Amino acid sequence: MSSKESILAAIKGLNMEEKPLPEIPDFAVASDLVEAYTHSLNANKGTVVSKVELEQMIADTGFAKIYSSSPSFASYSNCEVPQHPADFADLDLAIIEGQFASAENAAIWLDESNLDLRAIPFITAHLVIVIRKENILGNMHEAYQRIGATKSGFGVFIAGPSKTADIEQSLVVGAHGAMSLRVVIL
Repeated sequence: MSSKESILAAIKGLNMEEKPLPEIPDFAVASDLVEAYTHSLNANKGTVVSKVELEQMIADTGFAKIYSSSPSFASYSNCEVPQHPADFADLDLAIIEGQFASAENAAIWLDESNLDLRAIPFITAHLVIVIRKENILGNMHEAYQRIGATKSGFGVFIAGPSKTADIEQSLVVGAHGAMSLRVVIL
């Protein structure tokens, strides 16, 4: 008998009782999804703002170059989508619509239908994503079910401004992308 056969015979000879598979929890998040989302976004160094607060921030800061694909803030857009992403290197503020968000970790799903240019959420200095209250889901399980088998060539979850940290635990916000993320919940 080969060593393989003897090992398999020893395994077959074991008298082990069969155990049931574990129950899979429903991973429910708090009942108030807006509150849970806000808490998660704050932990990610992002901020939930009202429409009025965002309008006031835009008026106060004097951003030179603003792009908005959101119908709710279209009047603030003062530039067109360029042919080449590098032409948006000086973009101060981008306002885009998100499809849905996860209260569990504040991740907002964007795909090509939200982005006139894939680089926009990464190349802008400051990012605002508009999300509808009814599109806040409890967790990523629900988010992936919502994505399903959509036929998009590009999709990304964004859960806060760009961040990086080194081994000394120095956190740098805005190192590789947007320096801030504000979310407007309508």
